[in-house]
Amino acid sequence: MAAPLAWQESHIPVAGLPLRLRRAGPRGAPPLLVLHRDSGTPDQLPIHAALAERYDLLLPEHPGYGQSERAPWMRHPRDLVAIYQGLLAALDIPRASLLGLGFGGWIAAEMASLAPRDFERLILVGPMGIKPPQGDILDQALVSHTDYARAGFHDQAAFAAVYGAEPSTDQLVEWDLCREMSFRLAWKPYMHSQTLPHLLGAIRAPALVVWGAEDKVVPISAADRFMAGLPGAKLAVVPDCGACVEMEKPAEFARLVTDFIG
Repeated sequence: MAAPLAWQESHIPVAGLPLRLRRAGPRGAPPLLVLHRDSGTPDQLPIHAALAERYDLLLPEHPGYGQSERAPWMRHPRDLVAIYQGLLAALDIPRASLLGLGFGGWIAAEMASLAPRDFERLILVGPMGIKPPQGDILDQALVSHTDYARAGFHDQAAFAAVYGAEPSTDQLVEWDLCREMSFRLAWKPYMHSQTLPHLLGAIRAPALVVWGAEDKVVPISAADRFMAGLPGAKLAVVPDCGACVEMEKPAEFARLVTDFIG
């Protein structure tokens, strides 16, 4: 078994908040900012180790998720956009690549649309942020925390490998906190923006959109809206895979990322 990834952990002051940041990989390598899902992020994943071999991997926790302090004034995903632009400025990183997962994909798309020339590459994995033309984004208020997390996996054995067959009480508490913060940020309209589709065309960073063919969280029909809005974007559909491509198919996903970023 591979040794756990050695993270360097710090709390970076941004907008008056101590933002938890974990960082791994060779310094001087191309920086890759990873924005996690609305369900948070496990501390150790195979995809983290794979990406940290080649990139300066930056994995912050959204305010109000995990161990990052909640900001009572935050009410929209664009507040997170400002937080992460401030983080990159605090770290003196002028041009990073963005990797956004689900809800983090929405944030990444907003970041790139509001600063069109500031990013090297943009990778969106089953991103929220746009209302699908067919079907609806799964409403987590209607299901249990565990069922919502399970819905992200086509192969339930992959879910168990990450979270265990029966997730721990600590994990359930964390999912509950994540859910409450997600409702603060993206409840009306639920998990999408009415303006984002009109702003994507400004993005100049080469973009890769990745979707699990069996995604039950964000219908794959939304991929058409992202592809229509992102000039010259590439689409990769991963077969036999749910929304959480990075956790369910980490080796295949790592190849997609490294082939795209270089």
